Amino acid sequence: MKKKTGFTLAEILITLAIIGIVAAITLPSLLVNVNEKAWDAQKKALHARLAQAIGQMNSLGGYGTYTEDGDGNATTDTAAESFILDALSKVYKINNVCRPDKLSSCGIPSKITTLDAVSEITFPAKMSELNEKLLNGNHVSGENGDMADTKAAAFETVNGESIAVFYNPLCSSDTTANHYTQNKMCVNFIYDLNGAEGPNQVGKDVGFITAFYNKSPVVVAPIPYNTDYTSKVKQYTETEGEIDAPTACKAMGEDLRLPDRDELASLFVNAPLINLDKSTGFYWSGSVFSLGTSGLAWAQYFTIGGRDHNARFNMGYVRCLRR
Repeated sequence: MKKKTGFTLAEILITLAIIGIVAAITLPSLLVNVNEKAWDAQKKALHARLAQAIGQMNSLGGYGTYTEDGDGNATTDTAAESFILDALSKVYKINNVCRPDKLSSCGIPSKITTLDAVSEITFPAKMSELNEKLLNGNHVSGENGDMADTKAAAFETVNGESIAVFYNPLCSSDTTANHYTQNKMCVNFIYDLNGAEGPNQVGKDVGFITAFYNKSPVVVAPIPYNTDYTSKVKQYTETEGEIDAPTACKAMGEDLRLPDRDELASLFVNAPLINLDKSTGFYWSGSVFSLGTSGLAWAQYFTIGGRDHNARFNMGYVRCLRR
């Protein structure tokens, strides 16, 4: 006679309990990874569609009406709404358009969490709320760049994304003499991939896309890393063992890189969304103006919005982008 063996009920229950505990620990992180990969793919597709649509426009400037009284308060503002209806909708499929006072009707959340997950901020309703430094106290032609404090409008896409539009009808081409970001920015889109549904956090379901230059526009969709490099670095060095800006990004992660000058300008426009606001100094881009240790590269100043080519041996901050 062979003795029959098996598991007792207690052993089965203990095994099931262990499996449940392991699942409870691992499943949330697995779901986060799945969501983030899906969001990344959706972001790239949205960028491609908007870039293609904007590329079909003859001009990005001049839509709608924006006027102010003597105190600088808007008396007429149809800019963003007109841009969506009269320009974007002609080249891009739009389901629903919402006026500045009805952003929530297009699924725009009332609050969003910043990239570093430290702060929850009220969703900006106009240009100065997006970034007060876009105005710099004035927007007079020939000074710090033309910028109108227009209100945001919004629309929904056929794919379910909710997109707020911050539009500057005064934007110029890339050939103007001054190097301020303000008068180069034509349109800034802040999107939520799943509408008001959570988590409503920058870097996850919330992001931004910026179109620069009235003629021959450049459309960028930077996805920034959540922290700066630990210290200031040169943009380029020939000193063995010394970290330069491109190397700093690689040191933080193989999937990270320096932004180009327009991507870096987009980070300035959306600085409050990513808690990026250095009071002094500048950030390096990967856009080189002239080669060599003593050459020049484009840099962005976040204090007033200026950008210029700086000596590559100078020390600047680094904020990398995810590829």
